[in-house]
Amino acid sequence: MTGKTTQRRTASPKAKKQSPKKQQSPEKPAADKQSKKDFKNWGRAWQVSNLTLLGCLFILVVCPFIPTIFYITCHHFGGSFTNLFNFLLTTDMEGLLDKFPTFSWQTTKFYFMWVAFQIILNTLPDICHFIIPRYVGGIRDGAITPAGQIPKYNINGLQAWIITHSLWFANIYYFKLFRPAELFERMGSLSIICNISGYLLASFAYLKACTFPNYSEDCKFSGSLVYDYLMGVEFHPRIGTFFDFKLFFNGRPGIVAWTLINLSAASYQLETYGKITDSMILINVLHAIYVVDFFWNEAWYLKTIDICHEHFGWYLAWGDLAWLPFIYPLQALYLAYNPVELGDGRFYAILILALVGYYIFRASNKQKDAFRKNPQEYKIGGVSAKYIKCSFLASDGKRYSSTLLTSGWWGVGRHMNYTGDLMGSLAYCLCCGFDHLLPYFYIIYMSILLLHRIYRDEDRLRAKYGDDWNKYTTAVPYRLLPGIY
Repeated sequence: MTGKTTQRRTASPKAKKQSPKKQQSPEKPAADKQSKKDFKNWGRAWQVSNLTLLGCLFILVVCPFIPTIFYITCHHFGGSFTNLFNFLLTTDMEGLLDKFPTFSWQTTKFYFMWVAFQIILNTLPDICHFIIPRYVGGIRDGAITPAGQIPKYNINGLQAWIITHSLWFANIYYFKLFRPAELFERMGSLSIICNISGYLLASFAYLKACTFPNYSEDCKFSGSLVYDYLMGVEFHPRIGTFFDFKLFFNGRPGIVAWTLINLSAASYQLETYGKITDSMILINVLHAIYVVDFFWNEAWYLKTIDICHEHFGWYLAWGDLAWLPFIYPLQALYLAYNPVELGDGRFYAILILALVGYYIFRASNKQKDAFRKNPQEYKIGGVSAKYIKCSFLASDGKRYSSTLLTSGWWGVGRHMNYTGDLMGSLAYCLCCGFDHLLPYFYIIYMSILLLHRIYRDEDRLRAKYGDDWNKYTTAVPYRLLPGIY
C-alpha cells in the first residue's frame, strides 16, 4: 500500500538513453535468462514460491474487508474491538449484515465525478512552479527503466491540492451545495465503491499489461496469475504522454482526499458535539503537514520505490483507491465518534514528537539528495561527507561507480528517514488517547510496511553492490534505532 514513500539510497548512475521500443505483439515477453539477468535488481520477483502464493491469496481475500470492518467498528461500536467481538459472539448472519454499509448509486456518482475532476486537474499545466519560490513542478524526467525508457511526468499535485481545497472552502462559505460533514457520513458506502474500483483498476492494469503495454520490455511475468495480478506486470502503465497510473492514483484520488476527509470528520464532530476538540485540530494539522509536504516534494517522489521499482498491480491500485482513504485518515474518523481533549501538556508533547520526526525524515532525505549531486564536494556541518565508493554491473553489461553515504543521518542509521516517519505515525495515533486499540492500527501497519521495505531494499542493494554493501553495513551497523536495531 502506498502514501509513505521510500527513496533509494544510492546515486543514480549515468546511462545511455536507448531508443524506445513500442509494443509490437500482444504476446507476453519471454522471461529468458538474459531478461532475468537484466531485471536482477529491479522490481518484483520472477519466480513465486507456494508460500508466497498463499500469502497473495490471503491478502486478496482478507484485506478488502479491513477498511469496512474499521468503519463498522467506529460507526456502530465506538471504535471498540471488544464491543465488536462481543456482538459477533451473540448475533446471527442477519444481524451482522445489518451492520454493513449499503451500496449507494448517488455516492457512486459523486465518487466517479471526484476521480474525473482529479483527472482534469492532472492534465493542467503547472503554474505553481512559476510563482512559488523553490517549488519544483512542471514536466520532469523520471528514472531510467530497465528497458532504457525515461518517462516524463507532469508534476502539478500541489496545484491540484490547492484548487481542490479552495473549492471546498468556497462551498462552505459561498456555494453551500453540500454540508461539509456529508463526505464523512458517506464513508460507509464509499468503502464499497472504493473496493470495487480498486479491483476494476487492478484488473484493467493486468489486461493492459497482457495485451497492450506501453513497453513490453518493462513488463514482468512470473508464471503465476495470482502473483502477477497482485504485484503487477507493467512497470509504467500510461495513457497518453503524461497520464501515469502510479503517480496519479497514488497521489490524487487518495492523498488529496485525505485532508478533505479529515476536514469533514471535524465538521461532523462540530455538528454532533458542538465543538472541535484539540485532538481533532492537531490531527488535521499534522496530516495536512504530511500531505502538503508530499505534494511539495512530488518531483522527489519520482525517485522512490513506488515509482522506481514497483510494478502497477492490485497492491498499488487497490491500495491507492480503497486502503489509503480509510487507513490514513483513521485517527480523524475515530475522533469524530470519540472526542478526546488532550490538554496543553499532551497536545504539545505530541506536536513536538511529530515535528521532530518530520525533521528527521525531511533532513535525512535532503542530505541524501544533496550528496548525490556532488559527493566529492558535499559537506555536512562544514565537514566533508564520508562515503564508501562502490560499483555495480548494470543490465547493459557495463560496470558503473556509485557511492554510499556514511555521514550525517546516514551515519546514524541506514534508514533514519523511516525512523522519522514512524515517529510521526506514532504521534498521529497518540492524538486518540488510550481507550481503544483501533487508531493504533496505523503505527502497527506502518511498522510492518517499513520493516518489510527495509529487508526488500537491503536484499536488492546487497545483490547489487556485493562486498561494497557489506563494508557499508559494517560502517553503519544499525537500521532504525541506534544502539538497538
